[in-house]
Amino acid sequence: MPDLDKRAYDDLPDGVLVADASGTVVILNPAAERLLGISADAAVGRSYRDVLPLCDEQDRDWWACTDPYAGLSSRTRQPERQLHVSGGPAEGRDLLVTAAYVRDNGTLSRLVVAMRDTRTRERIERSRADLVSTVAHELRSPLTSVKGFTATLLNKWGRFTDDQKRVMLETVNADADRVTRLITELLDVSRIESGRMEVHRQLVDVPDRARKIIAGRVAAGDAEDRFRLEVLEGLPETWLDADKIDQILGNLVENAVRHGAGIVTIVIEPTRLEGEDDPAAVVVSVRDQGEGISPDVAPRVFRQFWRGKPRGGSRRGQHGGGTGLGLYIVKGLVEAHGGTICVRRAPGGGAEFRFTVPAGTAAA
Repeated sequence: MPDLDKRAYDDLPDGVLVADASGTVVILNPAAERLLGISADAAVGRSYRDVLPLCDEQDRDWWACTDPYAGLSSRTRQPERQLHVSGGPAEGRDLLVTAAYVRDNGTLSRLVVAMRDTRTRERIERSRADLVSTVAHELRSPLTSVKGFTATLLNKWGRFTDDQKRVMLETVNADADRVTRLITELLDVSRIESGRMEVHRQLVDVPDRARKIIAGRVAAGDAEDRFRLEVLEGLPETWLDADKIDQILGNLVENAVRHGAGIVTIVIEPTRLEGEDDPAAVVVSVRDQGEGISPDVAPRVFRQFWRGKPRGGSRRGQHGGGTGLGLYIVKGLVEAHGGTICVRRAPGGGAEFRFTVPAGTAAA
C-alpha cells in the first residue's frame, strides 16, 4: 500500500481498517486504533476477523453472515448498521460499521471497513431532540398569549376601552417579536452547523456599533451609567458584517446586563496577529461585575443549551433568552469572520467575554 494512501486514511475522522486480498490487515488508521484499543503495529499482518470481531444485535458473527471474501461477487458494499465488538480490548463497544469491497475482475482485492462510535450519533440525536423540545417550549408561551389576546379582542372588541385594547395589542406585538427572535436563532444555528453562514463585509466602525448598542439599551430603559465604553487608539480599518457585529455585541451586552451585575464595560482595542507588525485585528471585551464564571465551567458556555446552575440568586448561564443558544450563535458568528472568542474572569471580577476579529478586506 503506497504511503500516500495510508496518510489519506490517517487523516479521516472515522476509524478505517483495510484488509488485502487474503483478509490480512494492511492498514489500521489512528481513529480505529482509538476505537478498538489496539495499535496499528499489533493489527497489521493479522486476520481482519481477529482484529475486528463483530456481532449483530442477536450475537451472530457478522463476518460469517456477510462473508466478504466468498460471498456474492456482485456485492460492492455493506450499508451502515450498528454492531458490537465481541472480543479484544474494545469488547462490548457499539460501533456504526460500513464496508466497501474493492474487486478485481470480480475477485475481492481489498476490504475497507469504516467505523465510528455510536455515542457520536447519540449525542447528535439528543441535541436535535433538545432543540425540538426547547423550540416547542419557547414557542408555546408567546403563541398561547397571541392566540388568547386576539381571540378575546375578536369576540369582545366593544367591551374594552382604547387603552385596554392598546395594552393587549402591545403584548401581542411583543410576543410576535419574541417568536421572530427564536426563529432567527434557529436559522442561525442551522447555518452555523451546515457551514452556510455568509459574511457580507463592509467597512465597519466597531466603536460606533457599540455606542448604538448602548444607546438602544438606554432607550429601552436601562440606566445610562450602567454602561462604559473604552476605545483604545490605533484601531485598524475593519471590514466586517455590520449586522452580525451588532448581533454579537447586542447578545454579549444583554448577557452581561441580565446575568451579571454592576457596570457593563466594553473595551475595544487593536491587536497584532502572529507574524504581523501592524495592528491587523480588533479585540472587543465585554465585562460585568457579577460573580463571573468558574474556569472549569468556562469551556462549556458556548455549547448549545448550556445552562449553569444559578448561585446566590444569579441566573448566570440562562443565556440567549432561555433557549441556551445565544452564546453558541455568538461563537459561530465570530468564527464566521475568522475570529475567536473566549470567556474568562474580568480584571475587576465578574465575567469577561473577549472576541477577536481580523480586520479583513472588502473581498475577504
